[in-house]
Amino acid sequence: MIIIGEKLNGFIPSVGKAIQERDEAFLRDLAIRQEEAGADYLDVCAAVDAEVEAETLLWLAQLAESACSLPLCIDSPNPNVLASVLPHLKRAGVVNSVSMESGKIETIFPLIKDTNWKVIALTCSNAGVPESAEGRLAIFEQIRAAAKDYGIAESRLLIDPIVHTLSTDEQSLSTFSVCAKEIRARAKTAHVVSGLSNISFGLPARPVINHAFLVLAMQAGMDAAIMDVLDREMVGLLHATNALLGEDEYCIDYITAFREGRIGQKKN
Repeated sequence: MIIIGEKLNGFIPSVGKAIQERDEAFLRDLAIRQEEAGADYLDVCAAVDAEVEAETLLWLAQLAESACSLPLCIDSPNPNVLASVLPHLKRAGVVNSVSMESGKIETIFPLIKDTNWKVIALTCSNAGVPESAEGRLAIFEQIRAAAKDYGIAESRLLIDPIVHTLSTDEQSLSTFSVCAKEIRARAKTAHVVSGLSNISFGLPARPVINHAFLVLAMQAGMDAAIMDVLDREMVGLLHATNALLGEDEYCIDYITAFREGRIGQKKN
């Protein structure tokens, strides 16, 4: 399971404030704590005005790289911002993201084709996100074909079938699950990813929904998640589910996470 820590994101009010004030100590601590909690990558999103996004995202990414040893998941809706930041980073990580929206694949795929960078690919286009699983899978096939044309291996693709907010679409999980199962069946080495908190937007007690979604999405084939790795219960559920699904031989990962104090009752 690929764990992408979500906390270095300017859309989170406390993080947005720290970015605006260039509070390096706060942001370094957040990077370090996510690494200690077991993240494999750190999502880094500036969430600032367009005219300063490139400079701010590069500053934030380099700060995160200096604070910990993890590769980053560089996050922006603007492919030109991503293209300006990637060459300056020390470690290959994940580009977040591309889609079939005009200009995204054409900008990012040539930049990463001969590298070790992975990429999150959203199943949407200029027309938006298809309502049906069939429509999203058609976009997946277009992305898959484009990756092949650029020589980008399927194993470097993290496909996001996009989960709608549950409060506006009660079939959100069902559609996501159909897509996840089919993607894993068609592309054995590709990954399926989701931003877990998207499904609970606008609902009370959001972690309850997020936790349930994590377990059910993993059962459907999701093997990567952008998540709150500082949520110990969430991390515990992830490791337990992975073991129950037969993806953790002899429960080694589960036991290791417990011994390192990342799951279970917090040690004093």
